[in-house]
Amino acid sequence: MADDRSTGLLGGRCALVTGASSGLGRRFATVLAREGARVVLAARRAERLRDLRTEIEGAGGRAAAVELDVLSDGSVTAAVAAAEAAFGPVQILVNNSGVSAQKRIVDMSAGDYDRVMNTNARGAFLVAREVARRIIDASVEGGRIVNVASILAEKAVRELSVYCMSKAALLHLTRVQALEWARFGINVNALCPGYVRTEINDEYWDTDRGRRFVESFPRRRVGDASDLDGALLLLVSPESRMITGSAITVDDALAIA
Repeated sequence: MADDRSTGLLGGRCALVTGASSGLGRRFATVLAREGARVVLAARRAERLRDLRTEIEGAGGRAAAVELDVLSDGSVTAAVAAAEAAFGPVQILVNNSGVSAQKRIVDMSAGDYDRVMNTNARGAFLVAREVARRIIDASVEGGRIVNVASILAEKAVRELSVYCMSKAALLHLTRVQALEWARFGINVNALCPGYVRTEINDEYWDTDRGRRFVESFPRRRVGDASDLDGALLLLVSPESRMITGSAITVDDALAIA
């Protein structure tokens, strides 16, 4: 294993990234490690986390992998404890776990509703609560929590009703967390991406329907995960000391189109 980095923007701080097994979570974890954070990768798919850990360590970073099911309070507590055991108190949380269900409202089942709301809103609540409790108890300086929301937190889209609801809830939760935890030095902000190409949606953007959709965008392009790097690093860095309770939108003006 490579030596711990004490340099870089994040200087050896311990960062926990949920939903790190794929998509944006994988990108976020890689970016934080590149900037010197000791990154704890958390998700249900342990085998994919091991692969990412190997990749990060091969590039000279530090990483640990923990299994996490954000639907389980016990799993959340165990995962954050394991993160602390690996690298010390968690100073940075990227609350990224999320799912969707694309259906018309009249076709949406109670099970669909529960899965999306429980993962995107309740799960984010549980993880942030556990991390904040430990930061407060340990008097850790400069805590940073980034809740990964979406432009759909404030933009209505057909067939994504519950997803929109869950991200709107997460956005308002961010504001309340920022208010309650400001006195403890914890900054809480939301990152609101627009449409970004990931392994989950990659094929769609190359279909006729996907290309027509992109033509309706203000800049007629779909984002790349790397387009979120700058906003993420701002929100987790010491330079964001006066930024809390905010939502940073990265979307090529889609939300206002």
